[in-house]
Amino acid sequence: MIIPSCIIVENRTTRQAKGPIVSTVSTVDILSPRDVPLGGPRAMTVRRTLPHRDRRLIGAWCFVDHYGPDDVARSGGMDVAPHPHTGLQTVSWLFSGEIEHRDSLGVHALVRPGELNLMSAGHGICHSEVSTPATTVLHGVQLWVALPEEHRHSARDFHHHVPRPVPLDGGEARVFLGTLAGDTSPVPTFTPLLGAELTLRPHATVTLTVDPAFEHGLLVDRGTILLADTPLHAGDLGHLSPGPTTLTLTNPTPTEARAILLGGTPFDEQLVMWWNFIGRSHEDIAEARAAWQAASPRFGAVEGYPGDRLPAPELPGTPLKPRGRVR
Repeated sequence: MIIPSCIIVENRTTRQAKGPIVSTVSTVDILSPRDVPLGGPRAMTVRRTLPHRDRRLIGAWCFVDHYGPDDVARSGGMDVAPHPHTGLQTVSWLFSGEIEHRDSLGVHALVRPGELNLMSAGHGICHSEVSTPATTVLHGVQLWVALPEEHRHSARDFHHHVPRPVPLDGGEARVFLGTLAGDTSPVPTFTPLLGAELTLRPHATVTLTVDPAFEHGLLVDRGTILLADTPLHAGDLGHLSPGPTTLTLTNPTPTEARAILLGGTPFDEQLVMWWNFIGRSHEDIAEARAAWQAASPRFGAVEGYPGDRLPAPELPGTPLKPRGRVR
């Protein structure tokens, strides 16, 4: 549904310095990113919009990191030593550059622009991520999907998929998960999901048919995009609740715009997210941390990474509490 611009009312709430700003314009909630160091002592900085102070999930999407474009000669690129995961899937998607992925399944793969790498942690996995020497500019997103209770202890898994470009009237889509614009990704998911890269030509308007049972998030990578007449700028993540059967996106500028569209049915399970683990209780997290510190077979080992694995941080002094999709 498009809200006529004449009746848009803006309600902007400013958070304290420790949190980002949330703006609400019409039915679109705008989540602004915060800068976060990623990867231990050789940390690179990423812009994180999920989890957010006021919203933890969009569908089962529970983590959105957006980075670059970074000049690797200046930033040092990405070098994330072996680290563990539980209860989630990682989704790697690049706009430029190349990342070497190694995991305890024995997978050694390259993440390249326009190609999906999806890793399922299940009960436990570990992996490393390093930008390759061929990379000059690193630019992309790292996303997590929470696994539902019945699947969160499943076996490790890995999928690679190269989606075809789908022409739109005013742009192009690459559907890496779910279904959009007549294209369906073959990569299986444990809950109904949508993930796609969208490009919009200058001054173009694109209307997409979507599942009304889904909530949606639009992460703008480049340019400015109007979602339901709400302007989203580079780095913004706009959220729309379930209900609309179409989404209308407009690029009001003379240059190409690009975004990542995420969607899914609301994920109503209570989660505990801490470090690289997703569980349902403090005890789940403490058990996973202890297993990682003890080099338990639960996570396996990464072969071929030239360095030590990341140690887990100390748990907080108070018990971790499960939280829902909106705080």
